[in-house]
Amino acid sequence: MSDAQFEEAQHVARLEAAPFVLAAAGADVLLAVLSAWHDWRLYGVSDWWVWLLLALPAAVLAVVFLLGLGRLGVSSEHRREAAVTLLVLVAATNLVGIGLVVGSLVRGGSQTTGAQLLASAGVVLLVNMITFGLVFWELDSGGPVQRSLAAHRDTPDFQFPQDENPQLAPPGWRPALSDYVYIAVTNSIAFSPTDAMPLSHRAKLFMGIESLTAAATVLLVAARAVNILA
Repeated sequence: MSDAQFEEAQHVARLEAAPFVLAAAGADVLLAVLSAWHDWRLYGVSDWWVWLLLALPAAVLAVVFLLGLGRLGVSSEHRREAAVTLLVLVAATNLVGIGLVVGSLVRGGSQTTGAQLLASAGVVLLVNMITFGLVFWELDSGGPVQRSLAAHRDTPDFQFPQDENPQLAPPGWRPALSDYVYIAVTNSIAFSPTDAMPLSHRAKLFMGIESLTAAATVLLVAARAVNILA
């Protein structure tokens, strides 16, 4: 890998991935503030602080991305291992958040207002999209550093339209972080791939997990919304 290629990967980590993770952490913090202000409850009195705990892994991951990928070689591999570990924690904590919201609705949620329902569901779905977008970004073809190193996308985890139709893409095209976030957004809304097709088993696994969690949240929230309107 040339220094220019590695600097490009550094740029993506610092100026693209870090803001996305900060947005996810900020959404959880905002939900905590709103919950404390309006006395929104999930299961008990003053449990707004739960959302602050769920924001911690994303905040730490943002710091890791802001620090960059380290030096080319062993340092970059160690940094990627740390980023992947934290990304797993972010995904796990957001699943906990989704479980809390869904669980409170399943229990009845008679004290849940329409504003709380929309805010909490919106936050967990937003964090879910950002998290899985970053998961796909780190997953495809060994991650951003390996994609910069490879001359061609020989064994990708995702097949983009540009892979099938290279004449429609600029020379040297490579998927950007925004492409992976778009996959996550459409997968959460349509519950199926709409832009890029998953090729590997792990890509299909993560897309399936995202679709299931999004579907469970949306369907239960819709059911509760109908009940509130009624």
